[in-house]
Amino acid sequence: MDLLIVDTLEAEVMDWLHARHELLVAPELALDPRAFREALHDVRATIVPPSVTLDSQALFNAPLLRAVGRVNAGAENIDLDLCARAGIEVVRSFTATARAEAEFMIGAVLSLLRRVPVEGMDSGWVGREIGAATVGLIGMAPAARTTAQMLAGFGSRVVGYDPSVHANDAVWGRWKIQPLGLRELLAQSDAVCVQLNYFSRYRGLLGERLLHSCKPGQVMVSIAHSELFEEAALAMALSSGRIAAAWLDSMEPGALEAHRPLSGAPNLHVTPRLASTTRESRLRSAWAVVKRIDELLTGDPPSARGFRPTSPGVPLDLAGEPQLR
Repeated sequence: MDLLIVDTLEAEVMDWLHARHELLVAPELALDPRAFREALHDVRATIVPPSVTLDSQALFNAPLLRAVGRVNAGAENIDLDLCARAGIEVVRSFTATARAEAEFMIGAVLSLLRRVPVEGMDSGWVGREIGAATVGLIGMAPAARTTAQMLAGFGSRVVGYDPSVHANDAVWGRWKIQPLGLRELLAQSDAVCVQLNYFSRYRGLLGERLLHSCKPGQVMVSIAHSELFEEAALAMALSSGRIAAAWLDSMEPGALEAHRPLSGAPNLHVTPRLASTTRESRLRSAWAVVKRIDELLTGDPPSARGFRPTSPGVPLDLAGEPQLR
């Protein structure tokens, strides 16, 4: 069997795959982990949704597996280290969702700047314009470039920080972003967009020591893993008004339960991973993933743009990033 498809793909993508490969289409396996593991026994590639786990138990049952596709850009429930050791390529699109994520972050910032007013010169409460704001981008993921391009149209000043990108790296100039240290970025920015790729070493990066430096009245939007934040520090910053409002699109399950610090935090907006979820980005991602899997199954040389093999714990190679359109 060439390909096991557990995810739901668009009809035109499925037609293309059916014409080229022997398929088993079984989305019901997402609800039956045991049956899914058994189905892996004789397949060379699979496309799975985020709810399906690919761990040591699953991969033990997949001796022929050479590729795992994920149309959703994340790698939740996939053991990347084990896949790398087994020679299994995890195929994801790193750029298909960039425009959708950029639109989401800018829309969220616009909403927060208007909906959470500040005191005006006449002592009245007024909203703010993004064109007059300094916007800080934390993380140079592909969405950061598109976000910077869109912000330039508003006239915003754009500054950025990424712990894996040196301040002298040419990417800053190409993306037209001024590099700053993280504390300096937080102190100068009226709005902050967080899209930093999450690794365990970044857990709690945005904690009390740094959030205390935020420019008063700042608004913050994050599409990154919520564990980048210290919950208690973020709750304190919101309660004190140091951060006027925060919008988190990737919240850890249970983070808003009554016993957790963010429960009842003022001006905290939470959405269930909406940033990358658009019809257009889903289709772009699906085509990128299936064409790469087709190359792996047929032995054709790589030609698809906007994705690359996953290397666990290694950030994106921004020096070779594809041109976003």
